[in-house]
Amino acid sequence: MSYRQSPSFTSSSPPYDHHILSKRKLDDYAAYVEDDEDSYLSELVSVRMRRDGISAVRDSSNGSGGGTAFSGSPNLNQVAYRADSLSSPSLVDFRQPECTTTRVQFFIKLISGGNTLVVHANSDDTVGSLLERLHVMTGIPVFEQRLIYRGRELQWDQSLAECSIQNDAGLTMVARMRSTRHPAGWNAIDCMISKIYQLCKGEGVTTPSKYITDRMSDFFSRVPEKNIELQFEYMHIVMASWAPTALVTLYTSTIEGNRECAKHCIKYFLTTSKSDLTESLYIKCAPTIIIEFCKLLRQVGCEDPLYLHCRNTLASLLTKTAVWNGLLIYKGDKEDKEDRGDRGDIRPVIVIQDLFPFVSELANRLSKDLAISMEIPASKGPLLNESKGPSPNESKGPSSNDVRDLVAFLPPIRRAIVEQAGSNCPISMPLNKIGLSHPWQGKKIGLLYVIFVDLLFRMDNCLEKMEDRLRLNANAEGEDACTEWSQYLVILKELNSISKLYQGAEEKFWGRLTHRKASLSMLIIRYAKRTDDNQWLFDHKEVTNFESRRHLAMMLLPDVREDYDELHEMLIDRSQLLSESFEYIARADPDSLHGGLFLEFKNEEATGPGVLREWFILVCQAIFNPQNALFAACPNDRRRFYPNPSSKVDPMHLEYFSFSGRVIALALMHRVQVGIVFDRVFFLQLAGMQLSVEDIREADPLLYNSCKQILEMDAEFIDSDGLGLTFVTEVEELGSRKAVELCLGGKNIVVNSKNREEYVDLLIQHRFVTSISEQVSHFAQGFADILSKSDRRTCFFHSLELQDLDWMLFGTESAICVDDWKAHTDFNGYTETDPQILWFWKIVGEMSEQQKKVLLFFWTSVKYLPVEGFRGLASRLYIYKSSEPHDRLPSSHTCFYRFCFPPYPSEAVMQDRLRVITQEHVGCSFGTW
Repeated sequence: MSYRQSPSFTSSSPPYDHHILSKRKLDDYAAYVEDDEDSYLSELVSVRMRRDGISAVRDSSNGSGGGTAFSGSPNLNQVAYRADSLSSPSLVDFRQPECTTTRVQFFIKLISGGNTLVVHANSDDTVGSLLERLHVMTGIPVFEQRLIYRGRELQWDQSLAECSIQNDAGLTMVARMRSTRHPAGWNAIDCMISKIYQLCKGEGVTTPSKYITDRMSDFFSRVPEKNIELQFEYMHIVMASWAPTALVTLYTSTIEGNRECAKHCIKYFLTTSKSDLTESLYIKCAPTIIIEFCKLLRQVGCEDPLYLHCRNTLASLLTKTAVWNGLLIYKGDKEDKEDRGDRGDIRPVIVIQDLFPFVSELANRLSKDLAISMEIPASKGPLLNESKGPSPNESKGPSSNDVRDLVAFLPPIRRAIVEQAGSNCPISMPLNKIGLSHPWQGKKIGLLYVIFVDLLFRMDNCLEKMEDRLRLNANAEGEDACTEWSQYLVILKELNSISKLYQGAEEKFWGRLTHRKASLSMLIIRYAKRTDDNQWLFDHKEVTNFESRRHLAMMLLPDVREDYDELHEMLIDRSQLLSESFEYIARADPDSLHGGLFLEFKNEEATGPGVLREWFILVCQAIFNPQNALFAACPNDRRRFYPNPSSKVDPMHLEYFSFSGRVIALALMHRVQVGIVFDRVFFLQLAGMQLSVEDIREADPLLYNSCKQILEMDAEFIDSDGLGLTFVTEVEELGSRKAVELCLGGKNIVVNSKNREEYVDLLIQHRFVTSISEQVSHFAQGFADILSKSDRRTCFFHSLELQDLDWMLFGTESAICVDDWKAHTDFNGYTETDPQILWFWKIVGEMSEQQKKVLLFFWTSVKYLPVEGFRGLASRLYIYKSSEPHDRLPSSHTCFYRFCFPPYPSEAVMQDRLRVITQEHVGCSFGTW
């Protein structure tokens, strides 16, 4: 009976240290064993041969391979040593030339598999030499072999004669029985591997997957509790038994059903180990086992689905690790040790260099995928808006699985390099000696730099190809995106992180992106997500445009929910607009405002988004009304505001600033342009930035001019005390003026050419920072209350330019374009060629700018158009034909952007009706909902 060959795998795991556990000799069982060999074997049926480090066995007679098994692992095909069938013994001749000692022939029966070897040897040969010869033949390590004769174990230093080995004697070779503190765990794994032996031999096994997974469950259910040393010792059984190698060999078996069985069992092992072990034990023990699976499965193929699954599993658990003194350890251990201030007993999860093969593999695949994706002509390619999807022959671009895994493997490597390089980071390339303590580090640091340069080159070409595609499809309004683009942003983020390790690399990275602003901005708008860490983009506004910066900032705010049950309801009396709005917003729990708002004015039927848009405009007009003393308007631009230093006249002014911050954040969240903008001195403080002379130009032109004169004045004149200035300024409080020192002893410090810059800085700080610091702080806190994460308040403003915020809060300052209006209007009951529609657009075209704004507000409750014009509104506009009599005025449903009027009989009648509703006092009130 012959057996199928299994591929030979070279296991990378260190051999199990048999010195760890004490041994128990089979002599201990001699009292229970009869001299009759068959009786002895029946008593030891539970003893299975353990073969750590078995290599492929060769036929001694012809030198040909007698069958391949595990290399450095349990031999699943040990029956192929020499036997062609189970009934015919193998003849092993150990004869030596010119031997003068007595020759003996005896039989050695292998307890596992029942195979028998016929041996010729000299009577003075030692048992030890015989065991070494058997190791050459079988691959079974010497320390694992036990020769039993007449119920006794033969000792290493005894000769065959001393053991009374006679011709035709029968010996039995069995495995060493280990003394272990985990017999049940060993038994579970032993039973599992035994079943795998049978499957690889082609023996029929009932429900093999269930049997193997049940043994796995039994194994994990017996993990010791609390004692970490016992836990590690217990989990080491998996590697000591070579279980991963056995399972992978089953996976590569050509016998029907074995592959699917192994696939199911390996996935079950990975899943169960994560669910049944504590996080700490899983992170500390699982990586070594998973890496073993990966190394073995990689020989099957880098595209093998099970290999990819194992690689992804390894990548996912790396997020729970940290680098500590060059070791990759469990993150919780590092936190514990830092709290205690000592290193203690930290166990490494895996060795850092074990990650580099994965990084090299993934980087090479990624580079090839990027290169292939660039070969698609700009006019072709798999477009996301094509219903049929990409054809099989077209590039898919970088695999999301590959990118995700690469991004998981790289951070621990980067952290290890930073820790090792220390003050030498960023590192100069080509690499100089920087005191690296490990041989692998210099080579791997260079390898990572090569990966960075290659992928940056590929990405630059891909972004250039993107821009060509965007120019060819300029009218697609952002919909014409290719599938291969989806991973670009993730790759760029990781390249940015790598660039910080090397001198000049960061400048090179951002320099490339500066020339690819259009494509990068498109990637941000389409693929940046709320769950992503986009901080890397906030500090480099020069590589993005307004739309992408707005998108990044808006993702810091919650999404408005559609479910009315989750909205914060308000019922407002128009006559008490500010005070009642304050009570509803300032007193509310911030979380209750994150879903959105539902508002109704008292004694009015209209509700919905249109009413809410009007409320935002009205309440902001009240908040920023200079008569309320909360904010001061800039002298030359009455739309611009900053906190009023004199707001403290109202004892509740700080609470109103918190309220104001919430209202502005809610307006941005609901995408309502409210018609006000912030001055630069206010904006920069919200962004956590310092003020300069140029920043106060709009807020206080007089002070700006004075400061400029002082800075530009002739040095001799100012040193002559011609200005008579000291480090003192005057402030007005409650109608009286008083002098305030700008610094300690300021009244005695004369302004001169050497300290005038300091004087100007202190003057600006006092006027626009110190005097309004409490107001800015409370406004910022109110704004942060609405953000998804309150600690991202500075990020929100820091990610924007001042003009960006202007456009978001105020909208466009351009005149309303009637052609744009028409292009974004649809009809219901009318057609665009009906006389009433032709008259309507003619009349609108002849209106004043103010009348157009009033008509638009009556129609939509939008008083200020977005910077994109009508394209930036939440939906298209609609004109509906109503069945009302001709003497009725037009009506609107502002929530749905619907404008309704009957078929007026003439242009004159229509013009009269439109004239009525475009009067300011009429157009700013609502029609029906």
